[in-house]
Amino acid sequence: MIQKFRTVPGLGLFSCALLMAILAGTPSLSAQQTTQTPAQSENPQPQAQQPDQGQSSSSSQEASAEETTRTRKKKDYKNWTFNVDGGASLTNGTTAQFVRGGGGIIGAGVARNASKYFGLRLDFQFDNLPLRNSALELAQARSATNHAYTLMLDPIINIPASKNWGGYVVFGGTFLRRSGKLDSSSAIPGSACGTFFTWWGNCYAGSLPVSGRFLNENQNEVGYNFGGGISRKVRSNIDVYVEFRYVHGKHNGVSTDFRPITLGVRW
Repeated sequence: MIQKFRTVPGLGLFSCALLMAILAGTPSLSAQQTTQTPAQSENPQPQAQQPDQGQSSSSSQEASAEETTRTRKKKDYKNWTFNVDGGASLTNGTTAQFVRGGGGIIGAGVARNASKYFGLRLDFQFDNLPLRNSALELAQARSATNHAYTLMLDPIINIPASKNWGGYVVFGGTFLRRSGKLDSSSAIPGSACGTFFTWWGNCYAGSLPVSGRFLNENQNEVGYNFGGGISRKVRSNIDVYVEFRYVHGKHNGVSTDFRPITLGVRW
């Protein structure tokens, strides 16, 4: 038997070739597997799903809307407020010697608010300043008219007390133009001025004008005012208020002083 297998020389060579092929193929497969494994491990992990562009835009709009809503809620005041009022005045100082109290007042104003608490307010008033009978006697006149146009520019400080009640304080500069007219007068031109004509404002060098132009008086005065008020909300955007002020103007040593008391509406 052994001799028979030895007589087949090709079989031994074939077996050797087959064995060598198997041994050569085994490292290639191993290397191929080794090469594939890192490639497979390096594959990126599935990424998180990116939000849709429309969803992102919607979220931005919602955030913007929420921010706008918060801004509106924070702003609990108006940029501009307007007011009209009316009332009467009490006189003070030298003015009280010649003008009786109770003269009528009408006025209007506007305020530019920087915040809920602070603003700048401009008011115009027409103030009637009726002369006393004693003043008419000094003027030697039967009747007269007398009034003041007042322009006031004031910082205003608002003081909220509750949802419906509040107060405020004003103080600032005043420009005042006082005008008046005597219907007639028996005073002699060039004669010495009395206290009334000195206050009236048409006295020159201690005497009445020789021209006789002392029946009318017009003088511009600069001064100050201060005061405050109490307000009550009657609607969501309308307040009523009561206000008291002291107004002072002066020119060439002659002054005008009165205290307006007014009832008004603000919106």
